Amino acid sequence: MPRAMSVGARRGGALPGSRWDAAEVAERGFVSELACTIWVPRRTAENLIAKSRALAGELPATRAALEAGEISFQHAMVVVNQVWSVPVEARPAFEAAVMLAALSLQGLGEERTLTQLTADVFADIIFDGVTPSGLGTGIRGAVTVTVPVLTLMGLSEEPGFLEGYGPIDPDTARQLAAGAPSFTRILVHPETGAVLSVGRDRYTVPEDLKRFLRVRDKTCRFPGCNRSAAHCDLDHSLDWQFDGLTAHDNLAHLCPACHALKSETGWQVLHHR
Repeated sequence: MPRAMSVGARRGGALPGSRWDAAEVAERGFVSELACTIWVPRRTAENLIAKSRALAGELPATRAALEAGEISFQHAMVVVNQVWSVPVEARPAFEAAVMLAALSLQGLGEERTLTQLTADVFADIIFDGVTPSGLGTGIRGAVTVTVPVLTLMGLSEEPGFLEGYGPIDPDTARQLAAGAPSFTRILVHPETGAVLSVGRDRYTVPEDLKRFLRVRDKTCRFPGCNRSAAHCDLDHSLDWQFDGLTAHDNLAHLCPACHALKSETGWQVLHHR
């Protein structure tokens, strides 16, 4: 069984040789403390502040529409998220185009309400980047589902695991797998199938150990950070230069921001049995 993971809070100032100045250390330390206090990911705490500033300053029309009940809070958040990808000088025009977009679709033969049109416009922006003017490129996500092979074959009722969500029932796992465009097969011996350590022989983590750690950790190991392990760094908890081993109990996934927080402040990763 893999060891449980946690991050210990040895708080302090900048470490010797830190590339962050005192102000940066203070800001990042505060955001991390706040995120842990209110039980949200650190990035969520940062976003709450940034989104509040955007609504208060950069997006007066969006704020007015939200106050008037013309759009929902979720719609306002989509505008905020999208406007950050637009050059500063173009943001007022972008906001105006988004707020007029739903109204322009109303007309004879259109059975959707304004609220439904607004929701559909925002969905088009999120998924396809398509507005009546054709602006944007859109975002399409990928879903990772881990399914035991015996469950997939109908010979076991062991649950599957949906990345970013958690355990899912066997029938749902089979349905998702049936429509999957691709598979990654991981077959391991329960005791010896995965390399758990290469000691001090090498710094680079072998591919089979990477796969093992990705399945074990699933996400960044910082409290509340849900960034997928696939988009994180594999960090030596005890640094390599301090004789840390390239081993499963000295490696943990940390997203780049949390990795930097560990390197530049007093936060440490602690492996518990």
